[in-house]
Amino acid sequence: MARISSYPYDITVQDTDAWVGSDSVNRSTKQYTAEAVARYLNIKGKISISAQMVFKYVDVNPGAGDFSGPADGSAITSITTMQLSTADASGQDVIAFMNYLVGSSILISEQNNISTFGHFLINSYTISAAGFYTLNLTNIGGNGNLTNLLYYDFAVFTLSSQVAPTFIFTQAVAAAVWNVSHNLGKFPSISVVDTANTVVIGQYEYTDNNNVIITFSAGFAGKAYLN
Repeated sequence: MARISSYPYDITVQDTDAWVGSDSVNRSTKQYTAEAVARYLNIKGKISISAQMVFKYVDVNPGAGDFSGPADGSAITSITTMQLSTADASGQDVIAFMNYLVGSSILISEQNNISTFGHFLINSYTISAAGFYTLNLTNIGGNGNLTNLLYYDFAVFTLSSQVAPTFIFTQAVAAAVWNVSHNLGKFPSISVVDTANTVVIGQYEYTDNNNVIITFSAGFAGKAYLN
């Protein structure tokens, strides 16, 4: 075999280009294409991308790194629930991160085919069986169908149009207790000002995701800004 330094450089890598290497099991010499190496890196998550996970869709008998539930060929926009492995295809534990994302939006897209995707709001993430959680979703948009045994990227995703506007509550009559119905579907941050636009600090009691009671030491009129 000629010296490595005698071979010309090829700066344009193509899918069918190949490298020679050794099999990890029996150390036999094999060829590895650029396409196969890229696929391995994507599936196994060897190139870290923040807030992204990879799962394989398996219609029957899913295992670690898989998700199931919808029937093979289902429209992605029709998905409302799925069983998701507690570890993604790279083996990383996703439980804490998925719990953190409840109430947020996520993009599920077929690897190497971004036009097959679903955009969802995560409603809940609960234990369903050993090694699996049930993910309940509300579809926001999407295109295409699920295909058995293909890999899908799961990534945090929010459109700028989804950002909730600031809710402004006006207390026209002086009062020490303000009952605010904002319908934002969350526990919002709150800023309060009096009629002179001076910030006033009060005590907040969130009665649910859409209502809050604000209590002050003395009555006054003003506005509350919630977002």
